Amino acid sequence: MTLVGLITDFLEYLEFERNASQLTIRNYGHYLKRFLEFSGDIEPKNIDLELIDRYKRYLSKKPLKRVTQNYFLIAIRALLRYLEKRSIETLISQKVELNKQDPRPLKILDDYHLQQLLDAPSKDKKDGIRDRAILETLFSTGLRVSELVSLNRDGVKSGTWLEKYLYIRKDSFKPLFIRFQGRVVALNEGEAMRLTPRSIQRIVEKYVKKLGLPFKATPHTLRHSFLRSVKIISLTV
Repeated sequence: MTLVGLITDFLEYLEFERNASQLTIRNYGHYLKRFLEFSGDIEPKNIDLELIDRYKRYLSKKPLKRVTQNYFLIAIRALLRYLEKRSIETLISQKVELNKQDPRPLKILDDYHLQQLLDAPSKDKKDGIRDRAILETLFSTGLRVSELVSLNRDGVKSGTWLEKYLYIRKDSFKPLFIRFQGRVVALNEGEAMRLTPRSIQRIVEKYVKKLGLPFKATPHTLRHSFLRSVKIISLTV
């Protein structure tokens, strides 16, 4: 099978097996279409370092930032990993090196993407209500993750989603944000149920991936989005 059919198979794999967002699939399709236009409908075994180097030089002559050029290369690496998984002879994905780029400033969520992220958790499940309260608290307070996980339920002020979250809690555990999976451990006022910093990071990553946001938003991003909003408010008062 040549590149045209394999790219189609890869995009279907992303959609039906990896449950990638439509935005992610569309972006990969766009990047790989450009590579296909450059290389022609070749067999995967004909993808080699010489071809990749020529493609990188081709991209460098386009009005594209280095980070954008890397998106094209990342799509090729993902396709090659897929081909490796299917035991199809081709270039090893790890040999496709990305361009070096200058350190980028911290990404800040704009109002549209922030609202998308806040609305992402399911409102019909208790873990979704908890996650919505977590996201709201991260943004509205500017707390660090370490500060967020240390909060106790009797030491917080009310908030729209915090109130809904605490309402569905049927336990008397001390920690504010707790896990709902695994064995229930009631000792020491439920301290073992407290979410960890890594758990909070995974929660944010989960919804960022679900939405296919154009960059990697993290708890740190939400905190700086809050600090930016405070700065804007202070400048306009």
